[in-house]
Amino acid sequence: MTYEIPAGAVRILETLEAAGHEAYLVGGCVRDLLRGTEPHDLDICTSAKPEQTKACFAGSKVLKTGIKHGTLTVVEDGTSYEVTTYRVEQGYSDRRHPDAVIFVPDLYEDLRRRDFTVNAIAMDRRGTFQDPFDGRGDIQRKLLRCVGEPDRRLREDGLRVMRGLRFAASLSYLVEEETAAALHRNRGMLKHVAAERIRAELCKLLTGVGAAAILRDYPDVLLEFWPELGPLMELEQHNPWHCWGGWEHTLHAVDAAPDDQILRLTMLLHDIGKPSCKRTDERGIDHFHGHQAVGAEMADRMLRTLRFDNRTRQEVTALIAVHDDRLTAGESDVRRRLNRMGPERFFRLLEVIRADKLGQNPEKAGAILAELPRIRASAEAILAERQCLTLRELAVNGQDVLAAGVEPGRAVGRVLDGLLERVLCGDTPNERDALLALIRNRT
Repeated sequence: MTYEIPAGAVRILETLEAAGHEAYLVGGCVRDLLRGTEPHDLDICTSAKPEQTKACFAGSKVLKTGIKHGTLTVVEDGTSYEVTTYRVEQGYSDRRHPDAVIFVPDLYEDLRRRDFTVNAIAMDRRGTFQDPFDGRGDIQRKLLRCVGEPDRRLREDGLRVMRGLRFAASLSYLVEEETAAALHRNRGMLKHVAAERIRAELCKLLTGVGAAAILRDYPDVLLEFWPELGPLMELEQHNPWHCWGGWEHTLHAVDAAPDDQILRLTMLLHDIGKPSCKRTDERGIDHFHGHQAVGAEMADRMLRTLRFDNRTRQEVTALIAVHDDRLTAGESDVRRRLNRMGPERFFRLLEVIRADKLGQNPEKAGAILAELPRIRASAEAILAERQCLTLRELAVNGQDVLAAGVEPGRAVGRVLDGLLERVLCGDTPNERDALLALIRNRT
């Protein structure tokens, strides 16, 4: 089987070999090449010491990105390649970073320090593999397995717990039995990991094809950084709209959502407010009035805990706050929503509602699911026709209102808002003469 390696990477491998050093592609890029997917980054490992690597590329752009740990970045054809000396790591007193990095001449020693077998494969420029832990076999078996003793691997670096879940979700792999048990046992290691690093792995996990299955199997890991999920995991929903409890409904909704970070985060947290809002009536039916607003506030705090950026946090909470609203395909209703939310958020809301309903009782949710394509078509037609949705698109402006005799100040804004509302409702066309007549009649 032939693996296409970019020309820049080939030149680096050839240069190092010509100088008498070993050189291999290693890690995730080899895994992705074996899976037939395009690698995101091409990492190279070599027997050359950092100063020897630098000497090999004296005529190239070389960045000392991580020279303390044996890594230089070599730029070829505008692409950056990390070139790292074979190394072993000793001591993890902070449960995250090695206390010491020791350069070694042996590729095997470098590979056996890595986290999972599928990431511990090296390939030279000729397509010859060094695979001492059968990572290629695990790729064929679609199995995620730690290199060596799982507890030791995970305790070296707490982030590996989340990396394990992320790889299993994004690759849609089963987790080997001993590795799975170790992931559960070592979940407390996440307390030693920076929130930003957990966030990055969580987002990759959520957008993976196997996200729901991993969330179902490892809820205890999530509770290490988001304990607020606990009540949702225990929530029963005795309600005609639901055929699952709170957590299982959430997992179905996550699975039904497109693999977009904002949408998957929204579905993971959309019902987080339900446990505190639960009320059971005299017939034994559960109700969750107000859970949208409560959930939006809770989600905001949770996203802040993992230091999500403001845009993501605001978008997710805004969608949670309206995820249970009932929409119709009527033009005036759609125009009002587009006015309040903007097209991007509106179309995201349709995806949120669809995913939510696909996680509910199909006998109850079927009618709403059938209505969603009509709502989307109505919105697309409104946008295609460039119908008026904002004050900026009104056929009159503040100067026209002043010219009609309205006093300067807030009254001008109130008049314009009133005109826009009439246009959105369909009561008045967005035509200059018609709007000016309304202004004059008002005064």
